[in-house]
Amino acid sequence: MKKLLFLFIAFIAFSGTSLTAQNTKQIIIEHVDFSEMNQTEIPGAVVLSGNVRVLHDGIRMTCNKAYHFTKENYIKLFGNVKMNQGDTLFMDGRYAEYNGNKKFAYATGDVVMRSPDMRLTTDTINFDRTIQQAYYNSYGTIVNGENTLKSKSGRYIVGQKKYEFRTAVVLTNPKYVLKSNHLDYYTNSGHSYVFGPSTITSKEDFIYTEKGFYDTKKNEAELLTNSYIRYGTRVIKGDKLYYNKPKNYSSGTNNVRITDTINKYIMEGHFGEIYRKTEGDSIVMTKHAVAKTLVEKDTLYTHAKLMVVTGKPGERIIRGYNNARFYKLDMSGKCDSIHSDEKKGLTQMIKRPVIWNGDSQLTGDIVHIISNSKTEQIDSLKVLGNAFIIQKDTIGTGYNQVKGKNLYGKFRDNKLYEVDLIGNAEKIVYMYDKTELFGIDKGKGSSIHLEIVDNKITTATLFKKTESEVYPDSEFPENVRKFRGFVWRGDEMILSKDDIFPQEEKDLHDKIVKKSDDDKKVEDKPMDPLKKTLEYDKNNPQPKPKPQTP
Repeated sequence: MKKLLFLFIAFIAFSGTSLTAQNTKQIIIEHVDFSEMNQTEIPGAVVLSGNVRVLHDGIRMTCNKAYHFTKENYIKLFGNVKMNQGDTLFMDGRYAEYNGNKKFAYATGDVVMRSPDMRLTTDTINFDRTIQQAYYNSYGTIVNGENTLKSKSGRYIVGQKKYEFRTAVVLTNPKYVLKSNHLDYYTNSGHSYVFGPSTITSKEDFIYTEKGFYDTKKNEAELLTNSYIRYGTRVIKGDKLYYNKPKNYSSGTNNVRITDTINKYIMEGHFGEIYRKTEGDSIVMTKHAVAKTLVEKDTLYTHAKLMVVTGKPGERIIRGYNNARFYKLDMSGKCDSIHSDEKKGLTQMIKRPVIWNGDSQLTGDIVHIISNSKTEQIDSLKVLGNAFIIQKDTIGTGYNQVKGKNLYGKFRDNKLYEVDLIGNAEKIVYMYDKTELFGIDKGKGSSIHLEIVDNKITTATLFKKTESEVYPDSEFPENVRKFRGFVWRGDEMILSKDDIFPQEEKDLHDKIVKKSDDDKKVEDKPMDPLKKTLEYDKNNPQPKPKPQTP
């Protein structure tokens, strides 16, 4: 009897669809324990009861009871509803509807949608099989490996294995939490693309971005618009940032700025790197690199082709390699390389160093600047080997000169006020009575003591002198007015913070800043998926799942 009734239902189904388009596939009843027609209670429907199993164009549905509207090619399913599309997508719920003409499914009541790599739980899901997209607007929780995503609404694109969220979504991982209002999440790779204000928070770090990529499996990020990373007291910003948590590494490209709020320094350039280490972070900066350090109420600007900062807070060591230069309001200088030890308060200028303090030019083989680590003021100065002080005569055309083997100077309020030159000391000093030159003092001795007021030599006392005499200007020959080794480098003098940069680095900086400004004028758009996202399954093949028994 059941078999005859089933054949009768199939005949009605076939007859009712004779006028439909030939390419529209009909819902097929594969199995049912009991069938009946009640046109009074459910017009146009066949009632199917007990172990209902139907099939339509690659999707199989099972339930306890169903209403099959054969003419409309439509079915309603009740109780323990299960749908599966191939071996890749499964959906369970208490109630569902399916339109065979539109290939559209609707499920509600503790709905669970599953694939081999994710599980979505929500109240209601709509699934458009024509475009292979499922969406919900009833709050959902997605579990994908270690990641749990919660949002009010979302859309799942089956072919791309991608969720799209355009309302507030929170991705929780044991190691971090990601929050955004615009997130594309790929379930196979764990790759995330955010757009608009978004944050990634972990125990050690904090990331803010308005456009970026985050690999939730590798804990790795590529960040673009208005992005920054905060490590404790340090913050790195830049047009492009890269972050790798397992390697404790970050880098920035173009308009990079690293700020340390506790240690009062800033590093800027167009390529920077941070290496996090237990013995203290390391920072590397190139391309228009500059370190800005707050010294009392002044700022010290230090530049070199390559800038490196290492060490724990309070024990920083700053190194600058190749064409190092520095500037502050009352002092500037340059050398081949510079080494500054915060704990020792020692700055070493190595290879062809020169310092300008007011009107004074100081040179030697090696220059050491000693600072008071508590007051952060310059305390003293050492020039070791071929020490030379030159001051251009502001009234005449001559040069005051003092030289010796080594030089030891003392500072007060960051100004040089006392100097001793030791070993083979010599001096040439132009002596004035107000504006009238009355003599030129030339002498030699074992050492010379200088008193300096307002950056001008006021007294020069010779000790154990072997020669000393004041000559009238007319009796002092031109060919002896400069000591051997005299080099006036006034044309190299650094007069502003911009002078610390060579011209080629200024040109590079201007070019990068202009491009960055031009890019900001273009309307920002979400990132296109990276090649490693699109080819993830190809490069990471998974074993095929075993067929599941209906």
